[in-house]
This record gives sequence, structure tokens and C-alpha cells, in this order.
Amino acid sequence: MTFELQAQDPGSNARAGKVTTAHGEIQTPIFMPVGTAGSVKAVHQRELKEDIQAQIILGNTYHLYLRPGLKVLEDAGGLHKFNGWDKPILTDSGGYQVFSLSGTRKIIEEGVKFKSHLDGSTHLFTPENVMDTQRTIGADIIMAFDECTPYPCEYDYAKNSMHRTHRWLERCCKQFEATEDKYGYDQTLFPIVQGSTFKDLRTQSAEFIASMNREGNAIGGLSVGEPAEMMYEMTDLVCGILPKDKPRYLMGVGTPANILENIALGVDMFDCVLPTRNARNGMLFTTQGIINIRNQRWKDDFTPIDAELGGYTSTFYTKAYLRHLMHAQEYLGGMIASVHNLTFYLWLVKQAREQILAGTFAAWKNVMVEKLMTRL
Repeated sequence: MTFELQAQDPGSNARAGKVTTAHGEIQTPIFMPVGTAGSVKAVHQRELKEDIQAQIILGNTYHLYLRPGLKVLEDAGGLHKFNGWDKPILTDSGGYQVFSLSGTRKIIEEGVKFKSHLDGSTHLFTPENVMDTQRTIGADIIMAFDECTPYPCEYDYAKNSMHRTHRWLERCCKQFEATEDKYGYDQTLFPIVQGSTFKDLRTQSAEFIASMNREGNAIGGLSVGEPAEMMYEMTDLVCGILPKDKPRYLMGVGTPANILENIALGVDMFDCVLPTRNARNGMLFTTQGIINIRNQRWKDDFTPIDAELGGYTSTFYTKAYLRHLMHAQEYLGGMIASVHNLTFYLWLVKQAREQILAGTFAAWKNVMVEKLMTRL
């Protein structure tokens, strides 16, 4: 994998770049739709590629390991062949899922013991077998196995957890280097900065992660309940330490405003379940602001969902029709809303990129943040 830094905004730390993988190029800044179990919920691969214009999607190690399982994925020739997506895939290591299973998991130095949410069976994730698992899934970009600390958390817990994440990273790197790429294409490992919301820990972790000299780096443990300003403070601190010539991935973020503010701080890659999860509940992100499509005011609104956004789904269907589908609990409602929201997110990062290339991002961002978070 390679990264080319193409432009930097004069009024902020926003960057435009190009990540090149075996499955194609990614223009940054980029948003990655989340395909947890091998599928972006309620969205066809054709829609992802042609309508949403996604350049890379996520798979999740924890969910894919449990179902369909590694044998099925290996027999298929990897996740790309299994789900028909021929562009880049990044896999989350499962660390966040294990973190969210706090009642049924135990963290030890070897790794994490946990019980499956499907059948209660017991499993052990270690840095070594998580590397092997992600290779078998077939990701272009593989995430290191880390512990995601909760918010709030005690300083000593965050410190011990960060050092464990660093020890696990060294084991991840050793295993990754000792094993070969699968399915005939290059695979890349990204380490993850931790340290909760403590400046000294974040600094120490970012310096350690930078010293590992991998092809890209991630920032984890944010967007877990801390105030947005605290997230921005930690991101700004970490981006000032991580190397400029490598992509920076902020995990699990976030709202349109979160994304624009973090682009301004120097982040290149984002992912979040928010656009699809909120879509299924009737919240639409649009070029004019936020819509709750279930509200009465849209009952007789026969205008397109978002004429300015463009794309088939957002311009073909009306607000009144989508509201009807949501109230009737028709599956099509969640599908239309999901495609629309993801189309909006990819439009947003594309607009941000164009503004960075033009050198006008900072002023544009300030206007857009206010506009996009307005409730219509």
C-alpha cells in the first residue's frame, strides 16, 4: 500500500491524498461504509459502487470469524470473492466488539477470552490469531488488535491498557511479518493509538505507534462517549505526532460535523455505523440539514429527498413516499434511507477534498458545519 500526499489546506491541517491498494485507489479524505458481517446493511454492492460511489468498505473480524466462519471465507477465496466487492476492504480487528461485550469477556495478557453473542461458546482472540484471521478474511488493510478503553476511565486503567495495546502491537507486527499475504495480493497492517483522554498517554502512544513505521496509522478509543471538544483535542494532539506522509484513520467517527472538524485537524479516513443506523430510524442527513422523515411535516411533501445531492435514490423518491414507507415498516424505507445517507457522506468527503485542493477548505468547513447540523 502507498500513500501520496497531494495537497494541504492553507487555513487548516486538512489534507488531500491518494491511497493505492491492490484493489484500487482511494481518494482522501474518505468515508468508509461499515459492512460489519460482510454486508453494508440494506445496501446492494451495485448501489455501493455506482450510486454511493464508495471507494472502500469495512468488514469486522469478530462478526465474520463467528459467522460465516473462516472456512467458508477461505473456500470462497476471501471476503472480496464472497460478497462480490472488488474494491479495497479494511477489517477492524474485533477489539471494539470485544470492548462492547464487557459482561462476557476477560482481558488477559495472552489476549481476550469472550463468549459468542450467537451461541455462548467461548473463544480466545490473541494478537497472533487475529492477524491470521484478518489475512484469511482477505482485507487489504488489517488493524492491529488493541483494547478500546471506555469513557470515562481511571488514569491507571488507561495507562495499563495502553501499554498492553503496545505489547500486543509488537506481537501483531511479529506475526504479520512471519506470515504471507493471502489470495495473491498485498495486505497492510495499521497500528492504533490509544490512551483515552489523557494528553500524556495519547502523546506517548502516538510516539510509540509512529516509531513502528507501518504504512498507515489509526486513532482509536475516541467517539466512545466523550464530549466532541475532547475528541478534537486528542485528535489534534495525535495528528501533530503521527507522520505526515502516511494516512491517518480516526476509527468510529462520526456525525457530518465530526468528520469535517477532524478533517481540519489532519485526519484522512473515517468510518461509522451512524449513517445507516440512523437511516433505519428515519434520520436523514441532507445538503440542507437534518430531517426526521417520520415527522408529520413531510406527509404531503412530494419533492425529492435531496435534489441538490443528486444520485438516483435521493432524487427519484419523494419525502412523502419515504415517510409512508417508514410508517408502514416497509423494508424499502430503510434501504432508500441507507443509500441516501451513505451517498450524502461520500458526497461530503468529496466536497471536502475539492475544497482542500482549491485551498478554500477552512472557510467552507465553518459554513458547512453549521448548515449540516441544522434540524429542518
